[in-house]
Amino acid sequence: MAQAPPSSARATVDESDAAILASITVPSSSPRSRFVNWGLSFECTPLAIFEPETEEHCALVLAMARREGRVLKAVGVGHSPSDLVCTGDFMLRMTKMARLLEVNVEKAYVVAEVGITLTALHIELAKHGLAMRNVGSISDQTLGGIVTTASHGSGIGFASMSTDVSALTLLLADGSVAQCSRTEQEDLFLATLCGLGATGIILRIQLKVEPAFRLKEELCSRSFEDWVGNFESLVRSAEHVRFWWIAASHKVKCSTVNRTREPKLPPIPWFYSSFLAFHVVQLLLFIGRLWPYLNTLTGIFVSWLAAAPVTLVDDGPKIFNVECRYPQHTTEWAVPLANAPACLRELKNWMDSEAKDPHGLRPHFPFEVRFSKEDDIWLSPAYGRETCWIGIAQYRPYGFNVPYATFFKRYEAIVARHGGRPHWAKAHPLTPPQLRKMYPKFADFVRVLEEVDPHGVFRNEYVRRHVFGEEILAEKGEGRWGRVWKARRLL
Repeated sequence: MAQAPPSSARATVDESDAAILASITVPSSSPRSRFVNWGLSFECTPLAIFEPETEEHCALVLAMARREGRVLKAVGVGHSPSDLVCTGDFMLRMTKMARLLEVNVEKAYVVAEVGITLTALHIELAKHGLAMRNVGSISDQTLGGIVTTASHGSGIGFASMSTDVSALTLLLADGSVAQCSRTEQEDLFLATLCGLGATGIILRIQLKVEPAFRLKEELCSRSFEDWVGNFESLVRSAEHVRFWWIAASHKVKCSTVNRTREPKLPPIPWFYSSFLAFHVVQLLLFIGRLWPYLNTLTGIFVSWLAAAPVTLVDDGPKIFNVECRYPQHTTEWAVPLANAPACLRELKNWMDSEAKDPHGLRPHFPFEVRFSKEDDIWLSPAYGRETCWIGIAQYRPYGFNVPYATFFKRYEAIVARHGGRPHWAKAHPLTPPQLRKMYPKFADFVRVLEEVDPHGVFRNEYVRRHVFGEEILAEKGEGRWGRVWKARRLL
């Protein structure tokens, strides 16, 4: 049940409140007053960016946004490679709300503020002999960021990381504070777990954890046909399985990971993991901007680097995480596990046709293939089905741009034919009518937004475009708002 609005959410701002607001406002002269996401693919310049340190600070900024009729968008570190958090109104950067508030070892849960990064959370949990159950390929994001996008790791027995959330504390659009879980305001809870930040400002997250564990990763290389021909058995061959398919050579780097009590093994030597796999590859990709065929040779070089079997043993987060390498354009779609082999074969046929064309597309990064268990989160791409995630990226060596739009468009057409749903943190072209067909609970999600935020305080351009279709209506002069703030895609 919602609590009474905080006293700071009153209709007027006194001198004390004005001083507090001024103290948490990023100066307009600061480079931090402009938002650029991690992948250097989108930017926006909000009217103001606030960096709250307390829940009362959040309530003050929300009260001002309501008074002035402004959109208020919460953001973490901006890791999403899309305009998910962009706004031209008010932005609430939550990175100073990053404390671990409660640790319950006996019941295996913790309560943390929304702005804590996973990297920081891993460190704090380890102090108590605890760890997150499953982690994605990176830990740079905030806990709030992964929750609101149903981000995932890999393992067919593990659902998205949002399913490990047992309770949330939200600041709602009317200024009230709400607690929600599977037993209290369940609709609000299930809508928020992949809610794109549109249901309210998440303040606190109660997260299920487990005793700290060590992982053993075994890496090997297979041919594409061997991989796809044994796909089902390979997916279920370990607790955590993921693959990197290198289109230039049709070799697949296979990773199988299980919990272990074995002693740690040393990591891959620096010469291979850093000098060759990072610095040399980046130089080759940079030259490939002028000579695209070199990207094919780079892919073959990467296949050679990944060919030898490797065994690694280390603490869970260090095995789960991989080096994200360089700024990049990236997208990822989730297809039903049963459709994955046929989808991958069609992707291979497409890559073969591109390779035959001297001017064809040359992907930089291996197709990353991961898995998750079905879940019941309303907008989760894994809702109701075992899922295969297929991700692609075009690196930006030394920050320079590379062609990607045609590559992404053709990829999206193929994965969509096989029942794909896009990762919400990534840029995608889908409209509400298309999404409504993909998600059985899409209408319920919209209903919850209308109930908890009828005036659209938390609806930035991304939400208005993909959930409400407002941009389409605005072009016809029928939008609910008089203007649509544009994020700028960095080219």
